[in-house]
Amino acid sequence: NRLRKQNTEMDFSPIIQQVYGALWYLIPLAILAGILKSPWFKGITGEFLVNTAARLFLPKDEYHLIKDVTLPTDGGTTQIDHIIVSRYGVFVIETKNMKGWIFGNPKQRMWTQKLYKHSSKFQNPLHQNYKHVQTLVSVLGLNDDQVHSVIVFVGDSKFKTELPENVTNGLSYVKYIKSKKSPVLTSMQIIKIKDEIEQGRLKPSLETNREHINHVKRISI
Repeated sequence: NRLRKQNTEMDFSPIIQQVYGALWYLIPLAILAGILKSPWFKGITGEFLVNTAARLFLPKDEYHLIKDVTLPTDGGTTQIDHIIVSRYGVFVIETKNMKGWIFGNPKQRMWTQKLYKHSSKFQNPLHQNYKHVQTLVSVLGLNDDQVHSVIVFVGDSKFKTELPENVTNGLSYVKYIKSKKSPVLTSMQIIKIKDEIEQGRLKPSLETNREHINHVKRISI
């Protein structure tokens, strides 16, 4: 009986090896698929598209891009996807990489994403970005007329309700920024603002990002 059992086990080994040899490539493909669908990767993709559009369509000598800015606050930290500094003001950009239909109202706390038959809620990005704007107003000593909130949706999404002009889709955020034609900052103010942001921001790192995520989780409980 023992010998028969050993022979049976040995007979399965070549079959297992053949199956593994034929399907091993599915393992990295499954891992890659998980990464591509993750919120982290979607966020990185959205930020890359906004960065690229800014560099291509906004003159560097007139619009100064600062990305991935984490600033300390009284209660923890606030993280800003992109800041563009120009004589027309400081543009604070919040990026959303989403698919499907988007329903919202500036006064609503939560907006709705509808993808096929599935609906889900997410925080009103105008409210989310308001905190970023107010942090910069306080840190830089500016007024509300000098700081502009901009929401950028990237991905295959479509607005199904009327939204303010500063809630944009794709490259239209560049058009919104260029629509501001009245100078509100001097050249010296621009230099000072850039320096204060660079000096006041936390060093971009995995640790900084992890601490900010933990802070967001704590205040969400």
